[in-house]
Amino acid sequence: MQRRAGGKSSMRKVLVVDDEPNFVTLLSARLRANGYEVVAAQDGKEALAKIRGERPDVVLLDIMLPKMDGLKVLREIRRDDKRLPVFMITAYASPQRFSQAKRMDASGFLVKTKDLDQWIRNITASLHLASSFGRR
Repeated sequence: MQRRAGGKSSMRKVLVVDDEPNFVTLLSARLRANGYEVVAAQDGKEALAKIRGERPDVVLLDIMLPKMDGLKVLREIRRDDKRLPVFMITAYASPQRFSQAKRMDASGFLVKTKDLDQWIRNITASLHLASSFGRR
């Protein structure tokens, strides 16, 4: 979390991009409970619009998305902004996808697990780390 003058913390804005509404709702609630402002998108094209309009501090980007997959979204993000932290998320990990995302400068990878509490801890730890390297 960033600190503003006077010691007040500001919320970090997280864009969650996933096409599973129940997952987004649950993840968003947990992130808000941990002090993050959350913006959501359900597909790649909506994600790019939200990035340009909302200016998130970090993006959690699912690899498998309708309209435009996460790797194409990452490519577009990197054309505009090399420093925005983008963490790729997936339930279907494959070495090829990880390798491709790594070559495209993904900030990290988060594999969805059945242990949601552990997954949330992994995400919040990643977001905390990303705040150390914020672009603003």
